[in-house]
Amino acid sequence: MFHQIPKPVLDRMHQLEEIDALDRQDGTPRSQRLRQITPESGRVLAFLAASAPTKGTWMEIGTSAGYSALWLSLAARMRGKTLVTFELLPAKAALAKETFKAAKVSGLVELKNGDARGHISDYAEIAFCFLDAEKEMYAEFYERIGPNLIPDGLLVADNVINHRQNLEKFLSLVEEDETIDHITLPVGKGLLVCRKLT
Repeated sequence: MFHQIPKPVLDRMHQLEEIDALDRQDGTPRSQRLRQITPESGRVLAFLAASAPTKGTWMEIGTSAGYSALWLSLAARMRGKTLVTFELLPAKAALAKETFKAAKVSGLVELKNGDARGHISDYAEIAFCFLDAEKEMYAEFYERIGPNLIPDGLLVADNVINHRQNLEKFLSLVEEDETIDHITLPVGKGLLVCRKLT
C-alpha cells in the first residue's frame, strides 16, 4: 500500500502539505487553514482502515481539503471499498473536489457537502469512521456512530491529546462504553482508536 502510492496522489499530498505549512507560518486564521492531519497520522489511518472489515460503510467526518481522504483512499483501493466523506463548509468541499480530481481518486471517494449529523442514520452498518470535525460535536457524533459500528469496526478520532480539555464529554462516553475497546496513540495530535467488540 505505501510502496505503491500513485504519483497523482503523492503530488497532491505534497501540495496540500506545502499549503498547510505556509498557512501556519503566515498566521492564517485557524478557521481558514486546512487544519489537516500530519503525514504520520495519515499513514496510521491508512494502516488501520486497511485492517477494518470490508462489510459496511467506510466514512470520514470532516474532509477539509481532502488530505486525510487521500491516505484513506490507499486502503480503499486495496480493499475494494469507497470512502464516504462529509464536509460542512462549501469552500473546503470545493477544494476537496479539486483534490480528488487531481489525485485521480474520485472513484474511491464519495464527497458529500453538508452536515454529517443529518446523514449518519442512513448508514446502518459502519465498518470504519475517521472523525476530525469541530471538537464540540465529537460526543454527538459518537452517540450516533457508536451503535452503528459493526463487530470489529473501527472509529478513529483525531486531536484527542492536544484538545483533550475540549473533549471531556466525548472521552467519558468512550470510557463508559462497554461495547468497545479503545486506545490512544501518541501520533500527530493524538489518535483515539475504538474497536467494536464482537
